Amino acid sequence: MFDAHPLASPTVRTLEHDDIPVVVVAGEIDASTAHPVRVRLNDVLDRHPSGLVVDLSDVGFFGSTGLQLLLGAVLRARRLRTELALVANRRAVLRPLEITDLHHEVAVHPTVEQAVAAVRTRLDRTAAQPSRRRRRSW
Repeated sequence: MFDAHPLASPTVRTLEHDDIPVVVVAGEIDASTAHPVRVRLNDVLDRHPSGLVVDLSDVGFFGSTGLQLLLGAVLRARRLRTELALVANRRAVLRPLEITDLHHEVAVHPTVEQAVAAVRTRLDRTAAQPSRRRRRSW
């Protein structure tokens, strides 16, 4: 007889790395387990950080709900002008990102250090660019 095991709720925690919040997710993400991840991402984005890294390197299952959750975070980060990067190095996460082309919407890196460095570089470039406001000459 088949014994179905429901997916375990993921663990979610937030760390600071080089002043960039890193949301670390471990476990499996599907419709029945996504709520704590969504809540944590929303809580962090509510603080309007300049950058954010989402670490999915310890996620063993990443279903369509995980993709929707991530896309929502990407779109919200864009609206807030928050630089967002993703850490993924497992096929369980990388393959769904590739199939849906979501990897073209968010920078994907194999390690937290690389993702944080990429976010920091983009933030530094943005800060160095002159304002594009037009000045009126009277």
